[in-house]
Amino acid sequence: MESESESELDRRVFAAAKALEVRREPPLAVVMGLARCAVDGLPSPELAHVIVAGLCSPSNAPSMWKLLELAIAFRFVSPLHALALLTPRVVPNRMAQPEAYRLYLELLSRYALSSPAVAGGPCRDKIIKAVGDALLISQNCGSHYMDFGHTVVLFILSTVTTLIDGVLEDWGLKSVSIEKHDTLYALEGHQAMDIDYKGSLNDRRNEHREQLRRGNTLIAIEVVEKITADKKAKVFLRLVYLNMPERFNSLMQRLQFIEVQKSASPSLISADKLLVKVSANIHEAISGAYHLNKHHLLGLLVDIGSSGSSFCLSSGVSRQACWVSFDIFLENLMDGKLLYVISPIEILTELIRTLQMINQASWQETFQALWISALRLIQREREPLEGPMPHLDSRLCILLSVVPLAILPILKEDSEKLSSTRNDSEFGTGDNSTSRRNGLVSSVQLLAQFSGLLSPPPSVVSAANYAATKAATFISNLKNGSSNLTNGNQNNAGVKAVGSMLHLIVEACIARKLIDTSAYFWTSYVVSSAISKESSSVHESPWSTFMEGAPLTGSLKNALMATSASRIVELEKLYNIALNGPEEEKSAAAKILCGATLIRGWNIQEYVVHFLVKLLSPPAPPEFYKTSTGSHLIGYMSMLNAILFGVSGVDTVHILSLYGVVPQVAAALMPLCETFGSLPPTSSQKSSTSEEISAYTVFSCAFLFLLRLWKFYRPPQEHCIGGRGATIRLELTLDYLLLMHNGRVGNFVSPDKIQGIADPLNFSSGQPVYIDSFPKLHSWYFQNQACVASTLSGLCSKNPVHQVGNKILSMICRKMTNRGTTSGNPAPTSGSNMSDSPGNSAEDTYQRPMLPAWEVLEAVPFVLEALLSACAHGRLSSRDLTTGLRDLVDYLPASLATIISYFSAEITRGIWKPVSMNGTDWPSPAANLLSIESEVKEILASAGVHVPSYYTSGMTPVMLPLPMAALVSLTITFKLDKNLEYIHGVIGPALDNCASGCAWPSMPIIGSLWSQKVHRWHNFIVFSCSRSPFSYDKEAITQLVRSCFSSFLGSSLTSSSHLTSLRGVNGLLGQAISDQGVRLPIAPGFLYLRSCRAFHDTHFVSNLILEMVIEFAHELGKAWSCGGPARLKSSRMSLATAAAQVREVATIGASLLCIAGGFLIVQVLYEETLPTSMLSVREGKLQDLSPTARILQGYAMAYMLVLSGAFVWGVGDTSPAYTSLFSSKRARAVGKHMDFVARMVEGNVTIGCDPATLKAYVSCLVSLLVGFVPTWVPAMKQDTLRRLASGLRGWHECDLALSLLERGGEDAMTSVVESLL
Repeated sequence: MESESESELDRRVFAAAKALEVRREPPLAVVMGLARCAVDGLPSPELAHVIVAGLCSPSNAPSMWKLLELAIAFRFVSPLHALALLTPRVVPNRMAQPEAYRLYLELLSRYALSSPAVAGGPCRDKIIKAVGDALLISQNCGSHYMDFGHTVVLFILSTVTTLIDGVLEDWGLKSVSIEKHDTLYALEGHQAMDIDYKGSLNDRRNEHREQLRRGNTLIAIEVVEKITADKKAKVFLRLVYLNMPERFNSLMQRLQFIEVQKSASPSLISADKLLVKVSANIHEAISGAYHLNKHHLLGLLVDIGSSGSSFCLSSGVSRQACWVSFDIFLENLMDGKLLYVISPIEILTELIRTLQMINQASWQETFQALWISALRLIQREREPLEGPMPHLDSRLCILLSVVPLAILPILKEDSEKLSSTRNDSEFGTGDNSTSRRNGLVSSVQLLAQFSGLLSPPPSVVSAANYAATKAATFISNLKNGSSNLTNGNQNNAGVKAVGSMLHLIVEACIARKLIDTSAYFWTSYVVSSAISKESSSVHESPWSTFMEGAPLTGSLKNALMATSASRIVELEKLYNIALNGPEEEKSAAAKILCGATLIRGWNIQEYVVHFLVKLLSPPAPPEFYKTSTGSHLIGYMSMLNAILFGVSGVDTVHILSLYGVVPQVAAALMPLCETFGSLPPTSSQKSSTSEEISAYTVFSCAFLFLLRLWKFYRPPQEHCIGGRGATIRLELTLDYLLLMHNGRVGNFVSPDKIQGIADPLNFSSGQPVYIDSFPKLHSWYFQNQACVASTLSGLCSKNPVHQVGNKILSMICRKMTNRGTTSGNPAPTSGSNMSDSPGNSAEDTYQRPMLPAWEVLEAVPFVLEALLSACAHGRLSSRDLTTGLRDLVDYLPASLATIISYFSAEITRGIWKPVSMNGTDWPSPAANLLSIESEVKEILASAGVHVPSYYTSGMTPVMLPLPMAALVSLTITFKLDKNLEYIHGVIGPALDNCASGCAWPSMPIIGSLWSQKVHRWHNFIVFSCSRSPFSYDKEAITQLVRSCFSSFLGSSLTSSSHLTSLRGVNGLLGQAISDQGVRLPIAPGFLYLRSCRAFHDTHFVSNLILEMVIEFAHELGKAWSCGGPARLKSSRMSLATAAAQVREVATIGASLLCIAGGFLIVQVLYEETLPTSMLSVREGKLQDLSPTARILQGYAMAYMLVLSGAFVWGVGDTSPAYTSLFSSKRARAVGKHMDFVARMVEGNVTIGCDPATLKAYVSCLVSLLVGFVPTWVPAMKQDTLRRLASGLRGWHECDLALSLLERGGEDAMTSVVESLL
């Protein structure tokens, strides 16, 4: 039956062609007759097949072409289908049959981009399959199914490439680099086209046909130019560029080949103008320019905001304002309470990309802004404020190590792009490695203009002078013809120069090969007047002596500890000595690595960190397991002890955190804790200084160091994301640290090469670490969680833990008896079941228990419960409780961790009665409590925050919960000794946490007691106390956030206040933190960065910052609208200023938001805060806003939303850490928000905001998404994209709707094609 219908259709087609030839019937009537034969509807795939097949038959007539054109014109045949069938039949035979080729080109010119005029359904599916068969999609594209969008797009691409290939072949320029499979059409194997030509192909008498062949070549180029010039074709080519780059590369190869051959080929020269147009058309397709409707105010605003870097260069303040996120991020790095799991180097690299994209700035402007922000970071703390906080060394690490290492991947990206097949300099953005590297060089060179920022702090002057002298000596040696240019200081000791921070920056960049030594020849880099040729004594570097083989004796060791190494080979030698050297030199080598080399060895600091982390996991010596039992770590006890004590300082731990090795350090410490915690305290070694090192000492230092890396005293439920009012950040756990470590081991393999050796911060070659592999640590970990989460359960007297607890209590009571101060023995509580007997034997009474540390730690919670209960019931004095706790810590320092966990949990539970801090039973803060509180209020007031007084003169004695009083009393018994830094590092954060868990403000009491003990820490203590109100007072948080906005935006938008005397970065963060003590006023932004860790309510902070952004956007709208409607036409600069200031408002809002809560609070912003704001009805004075103010509100909200997401998720391809952590969270948050936006646009949600605000918000949001973060769009649902695009078209924003669909990935290609055709 089917064959009969096909035969009938063949007969009717030939009859119709005959009728057209003899002109018996009108053409329309003939074609309509054929249409009645299409049983499956129109356009008919069968009809197209029959007509094209008829063109190939020997008996065809020219009228068959006329019939085909009529069928296409009246859409009885799909143009796409007909042309797809014709191409493989006509193009391969174009020289033999030029007439057919000319007719084909004419049809292609007319109908290549015409609408297929077929709706979705079986008919279109049939056509798509037929076109796919003609295109050989399954063979060439590796896909057995292509939807409508892919088919149309690939048809246009293949048509262009096929015509270009034909032209090149006709001119004898076929490129050997273009393989056959690059062309989607197979040009062989199809039936030749017969055009009713009866003569021989070799007949050269037909001059007309020869001219036709030559003309066809130029016409083919004209057709290519016409197709590529069409807007729809440009969109299709852009879809290929975005979604199928390997296919687009084949087109680029052809154009590049033409460009190379153009000068040598007369034929190409004759068609040069057309070829230039083709190239320009494709370049325009790649660039994909799109804009909002510029007839509207909104279109003007967005156009101004994205018109290059002019936005952030309009004035000096605005220039700083658009880069304020650099300053905020770098200053936030200095918060000692925050240890980074993801390397700040990776985060900063993403931030550089983000701000360069968002600000549409050049790389030179971007790098220069980064350097200036880092220099401001140094100037804010020239003289360190004394206290347990990161100081100048950490700031210098950021400037001279973190920043250069963050720039390195950005330069490396483009060197990889240059080796790829895509030619970015010709058809891309023009942003190649040379431009980025040149931008970096220019940015460093231009720093000389900022002399005020380049003055080195006093402690760095000698290092800066050394760097300048090195450059001067290099130049001197080069002029003198010396062959040794790298160590020139030894060759010309008389050359001296005065240096600045610029010289240190240049040396840091040269060390990472970001720039070369040509920087030494910059104008005024080495000032001649600063060079002295006077002879001076030459001091040989101790490192030269060391490298010559001198032993690490006391004097040389001290010199090496005080002088930083400058070469990696020196570090490698130290590392080998620490592992394999003589026993007396192992600990010396470890101490040297932890000295000045780690703190001030900026040019090789990442290698020092690398070797230190490796030394924490030393390998087993050869043949160890064949000759020994136990752990090989015991043999490294002295070396490990030296490292653990050497890296326990606040600055040192912070530097390790800045390099992102916290997960690696945690994984390395766990075997140490497991091994040395399982040894009795009798296990010891003699160090090189004849000090005896016990297993308790090594274990305690390693254990407390491990606990510093995560919040071990927090209950498990606080680690989870709760509902409304939940904690603002996801606290670290040991499990999370191990997850990060194992993730890097499994996935992260970096190919980076620095100075010829592997990336020092890549630890991917290690082994995964699991807590189950360490039974003792695993047991303590879960016991600690249980202890923190709930009260203790009872123990029977025969339990081994009960027996150990009795021994510890006996030891403590025996010490009390010897001192003669005990007022009674600690009695058991009902929960402890411990005996009140001091012991069962003389051995237990007079000797310390010789037990492994893990057994002691397991019993400590029950000991603490007994002691605390005895004190609460009056059977133990407060003094005895404090001394007993101190005896316990002296016995096993690691027990301090359990003391903190237990007391923190008990404070939070609130079950203990408060005790009077009267100076008799417990230490009294009365001597300076009022002055401390007064100073705190003064600091807060200087930042625009006013809080009530809690303590007044004549008030009753201050009170603290018993566990807190005990903990504070214990902490003030520790001396400020460098050997106790590992203890102080745990105490500080714990006291902060306890104060926040108290039912009333207690931080001033703690600060008063500590200030009495350590007078030189007074300023640090007062500032620490000033952070405490933000843990419980939402009004204080509101005032602080408002002050941050006011100080940054200046007096133009705020009422008169001392806060507005400065604006921009200096107004927000201040110019100096400490020259002589605490300088007032304290910048509100600096106080915010040090306090935001105390904010607990995620939703409150998110709502607050968004409300501030909206409020200040309204103020801008009022200020801009006051000049009347005429200003819209006459004051373009005023509108540009308004757009720039709105962006400033949104930028500061996004920056403060991300710093406060990271991706968690941004997720809340996307999923809850901003949707709630759009749904809420605003009452009062906000109802009287002008249209401009409402539009600016929507613009500010959209900009803040996108910028907040970009800060935590990045703008494009991210590092492995970002990919593993945040990609799924980004897709979820963005997807949910955009689905909500689509429902608003469709009217399915009742909104409370003004319609102008809604339109401004949606239009700006989509424009920013497609312009700045297009990589986010493919993760959205296709249905959401289609609904959004439909809504935008309803607002006459057709270009923007199209741009959104274009960024939707391959799945959105059909939607794009359907919207155009």
